[in-house]
Amino acid sequence: MKNLFNALPSELQEELIEVIAGNGSTRIERIVSHGHCSKKEFWYDQDEDEFVLLLEGEAELEFEDETIHLKKGDYLTIKAYQRHRVKWTTPDKATIWLAVFYAS
Repeated sequence: MKNLFNALPSELQEELIEVIAGNGSTRIERIVSHGHCSKKEFWYDQDEDEFVLLLEGEAELEFEDETIHLKKGDYLTIKAYQRHRVKWTTPDKATIWLAVFYAS
């Protein structure tokens, strides 16, 4: 038995990304951020859909035409090839994401 809220590092140089389940076409990741964000000029532009659920903390996701502020319990689906980046995550505590990637 594992728990998404256990084994959280107190300090992270980089965002922690762990694949916790999946197969060839679908994967589920636990992502732990601690004030991390995307590099200034970097955009995700992936070829799969992504369902994102914020389990703890807060974050801002920036899209080309809007920025969305996420709080604990908020979720959304990011379509394949929809350019986005992590603009901000809570700096003083862990932000925990659950991300499910799947073919569109």
